[in-house]
Amino acid sequence: MESLMSRVYNFAAGPAALPLPVLEKMQAELLDFNGTGTSIMEMSHRGAVYTEVFMRTRETLRRLLNVPSNYQILFMQGGAIGQNAIIPLNLLGGSRKTIDSVIAGAWSLKTQKEAARYVSSADAAPIIANSDDGQGRFTHFPEFDTWQCSAESAYINICTNETIHGVEWYPSREVSDAVHASGSFFVADMSSHILSRPIDVTQYGVIYGGAQKNIGPAGVTFVIVRDDLLDLQHPLCPSAFNWRNVANNDSMFNTPPTLSIYIAGLVFEWLEAQGGVTAMAAINDVKAKLLYDAIDNSQLYRNDVQKPYRSCMNVPFFLNDESLNAAFLEQSAAAGLAALKGHKMVGGMRASIYNAMPMAGVEALVAFMQAFEKNHG
Repeated sequence: MESLMSRVYNFAAGPAALPLPVLEKMQAELLDFNGTGTSIMEMSHRGAVYTEVFMRTRETLRRLLNVPSNYQILFMQGGAIGQNAIIPLNLLGGSRKTIDSVIAGAWSLKTQKEAARYVSSADAAPIIANSDDGQGRFTHFPEFDTWQCSAESAYINICTNETIHGVEWYPSREVSDAVHASGSFFVADMSSHILSRPIDVTQYGVIYGGAQKNIGPAGVTFVIVRDDLLDLQHPLCPSAFNWRNVANNDSMFNTPPTLSIYIAGLVFEWLEAQGGVTAMAAINDVKAKLLYDAIDNSQLYRNDVQKPYRSCMNVPFFLNDESLNAAFLEQSAAAGLAALKGHKMVGGMRASIYNAMPMAGVEALVAFMQAFEKNHG
């Protein structure tokens, strides 16, 4: 069998790297889970063995994020893109029919475009703030005093970490209180930085995201939704995607993605063993500073995101001499640094340094970048 020492440092944005201890535990349990003589992915999702796995997974996530008791944690299929359609169908059944969106990158724009399909007119899905520089570049998150919120907003879509453009932002308590006072609330896509640091769940009505970046493998979507928002469904909301149905049936209204949920549970247990999200935030800050300092102190590399909005999880950067891009990618891959090519929308490079990326991986990347610059300066 191939040695695990041959594993590369995987900087992919998603599906992304998993912690090695999680992979090893998966491997050990794959054929015979807890002495049952069967794999976790072969057993009934309604049986006692899997039910215990599911409940433990959900409660571990609740502890990690300190999710209050008046919020439901749902596990669903479809990814964050699927939730972009499911969310309007779950939240537009009340008196308010306008969906506000703040745009800070590609994913929030995708969310807004999908939301616009479920309202009566384009005016009912307004972009209330947009940090696009006019050429499709995003380098900051629009500040709250620039937002033009709708008087009858049902909710406000935000993406708190833009995976492609590397823009990260969390609302202050003052901002979230002002939104709540208006009768609206935040619906936040946190796909690519959930569990990277503590958050105050009460500042949001809904938090959602795909698992395949910082939680586990593709196939499961998490939704954290406040109880009082569970009965606002549009009449045409499909029963399998109706959050009330999903909550009432412990995410088993239909067959859940059992293997992905099991692996997410292993990741949650690994996170607790590391000291939880507070300890992880301290590590993530050091990793991000190391990489950003290497970029900022270089003559070859640059990051265009304004410093207060730089993502700790997704670090896009560019070579000032783009004729070196191919050589950089070829040589970095040969050095065991995988998936550094930037998204096709923006080009350049991108290093995703999620929780599973060890400090040694970032150190290896910085050392390579410095050596590459020295050899091509």
